[in-house]
Amino acid sequence: MKNYNSKLNAGVIGLGNRGTGNLMMLCKMDDLNITALCDVYDDRIEKNAAYVKEKRGAAPFTSTDYTEIITRGDVDIVFVFSAWEPHIDMAVACMKAGKAVAVEVGGANSVNECWKLVNTYEETKTPCMLLENCCYDRNELMLMNMIKQDVFGEIVHCQGGYRHDIRDEIAFGKENRHYRLRNYLHRSADNYPTHDLGPIAQMLSINRGNRMVSLVSVASKARGLREYIKKVKGPDYYLSDVNFNQADIVSTIIKCANGETILLTLDTTLPRAYTRALQVQGTKGMYMEENQSIFLDDVHEKFHFDWRGHWNNIEEYRSEYEHPLWRGYTPDKDDAHGGMDYLVFRAFVDSVKNGEQTPIDVYDMAAWMSVTALSEESIVTGNAVPIPDFTNGKWMLR
Repeated sequence: MKNYNSKLNAGVIGLGNRGTGNLMMLCKMDDLNITALCDVYDDRIEKNAAYVKEKRGAAPFTSTDYTEIITRGDVDIVFVFSAWEPHIDMAVACMKAGKAVAVEVGGANSVNECWKLVNTYEETKTPCMLLENCCYDRNELMLMNMIKQDVFGEIVHCQGGYRHDIRDEIAFGKENRHYRLRNYLHRSADNYPTHDLGPIAQMLSINRGNRMVSLVSVASKARGLREYIKKVKGPDYYLSDVNFNQADIVSTIIKCANGETILLTLDTTLPRAYTRALQVQGTKGMYMEENQSIFLDDVHEKFHFDWRGHWNNIEEYRSEYEHPLWRGYTPDKDDAHGGMDYLVFRAFVDSVKNGEQTPIDVYDMAAWMSVTALSEESIVTGNAVPIPDFTNGKWMLR
């Protein structure tokens, strides 16, 4: 693996709303030079190039063609913040060009492209990491620590969800040039599985002594977006009578090699409050995100029928089980998502600089992203479908 000096030269692909926010965070890192920017829209490029020059003193190279970014000599690493569909193709191109690559989250278009991702990594050994920020959230990391210390006993079942009302983001996709609109029009799947699955996969040692073996997905009717568009844009808007393919609710059950089950829920087009609905259940106790509660055997069983007065007790466990990454870490007040974004970016940058394996590697990326394509197949066929072993058996030894 290439040895780097004190600074890395970074190229950035994709400068929409998420990409712009991520770029602002990267500009805070003194060990990065932002040397190249790419987007398909000139106005986004101009705005972000001006920001980089203002903050870092040097104007980056810019292009609407990402291949011009990844072949440059002054680019060591690449961040992919583009629309969902080209994520894996861009990651593959970066690895083939010898550029370590970090990729924003989303689901895969097909299982074949997940295999292409893995095969390219095994041919090139170029670092590739999925930027799943929720794996670095404070509560998720504390729960990881508690699981390692056997607080919950043997884990039997986990559940989570991307339960986020994003009707406005989708409905105004044409005006804001947002890729979610076309996906919700044409596909029905768990299209955003990694926020909930990523932390759970780490808690269950997926690809490291365990793996996901099969899933089955069920989709509800799709009504939420059409009703919302009629309400906010009126009956004459071109989407008001369109039947969206994306179901309002997609429920996916995953079976693991070691016997655990995982329940994932995509819930993005009906009115609701935000939650990732993380729940961990083991032989000694459980955690419930939606009321921020830990319930332990031999501690809380007297509250079995009247637990409401004891909800929101997670802070009682903070001092003993806080994850080392969060001890003494105070995020900047303007850091996105409470600081977990900064931590996942730092994890990638530091692993590349130190010549270490990325903590979320290409096998994790392929397995987690494949859930989108596999859930789509399960919804269409009504059947359970196998989840490929992207490690080719190495999960038993890793």
